[in-house]
Amino acid sequence: MSTRGTVLHSHGPGEQLKAEEVELTAGPGETLVEMRLAAVTALDRSTLAGKQPSVPFVPGSEGAGVVLSSDVVDAGTAVVVRGEGVGVTRPGVWGRYAVVPDGAVHRLPSSLEPAAALALLTPALTAHTAVRRVAEILKGETVVVTGVTSLVGRMCAQVARSAGAARVVGLVSMEASVDSTTALVDQIVRVDGLGQVGRELQWCDAAIDTMGGPVTGGVLGHIAPGGRIAVLGYNAGEFTTIDLHQLVGRDLRVLPVNLQRTALAADAVGQALADIAPASWRAEYDVVPADRAGDALDRQAGRVLLDLTALR
Repeated sequence: MSTRGTVLHSHGPGEQLKAEEVELTAGPGETLVEMRLAAVTALDRSTLAGKQPSVPFVPGSEGAGVVLSSDVVDAGTAVVVRGEGVGVTRPGVWGRYAVVPDGAVHRLPSSLEPAAALALLTPALTAHTAVRRVAEILKGETVVVTGVTSLVGRMCAQVARSAGAARVVGLVSMEASVDSTTALVDQIVRVDGLGQVGRELQWCDAAIDTMGGPVTGGVLGHIAPGGRIAVLGYNAGEFTTIDLHQLVGRDLRVLPVNLQRTALAADAVGQALADIAPASWRAEYDVVPADRAGDALDRQAGRVLLDLTALR
């Protein structure tokens, strides 16, 4: 299927993006998407600042729209587009329409608005990687999530639930408010700045640690033999003390969550969105008309989305 539409073209690093009309044709293994929104990501900024695969080049590595034609997704399906080199090694999604590989198309859960899905995608993939890829949470397990009041912490709790965890326990600092967290976990346990965990914390099979510091060592004392802890962050400190007798004697595993070195599976985007969809999230983002993409690129703070429907 072919169509004509306006795209944003980059003519090289430092050049202003230009709106130009082109014809797009989807070939075998490709999907034609009517784009509605696109995220402005760090990857987009680095691609535009460096050597681009072609000139002119259509940037945009993440977006949301509706399928017009595809061999793998029904026409009219709301989707998120990400991966397979889109916006990096092949034309991206900053246009009214985009032709992308079938593997870059991921169904959007009906309970998530497109803008919210794009704004939440990065933390959702972080939680997905920690819970499903690194910790490999299994059905029926008890899971502790430290720092559960943060956005990534809450998502880790929800992904653990979606992965089949029978019990999810949230570990929080002594002064943290838990109003946004109670619906996601079965129990809240407090931990002090020295890593001393409340006595009410029982044994768990695995922990997702977003806090680090002394909390990591404190949580290890509550992991059952053969269990593991996936270390995702270190807001509470970069150093911890590990009881080696405990580590060796109970056959525990300490697993670093390195997002740069962990390749995403083909279904990671769709799985991550499906995992967080049952919960309620407050997504923070700004929407900028696509013809002001240059302004959006200049903004370094906050999540910025481009309204691609502004392109005619």
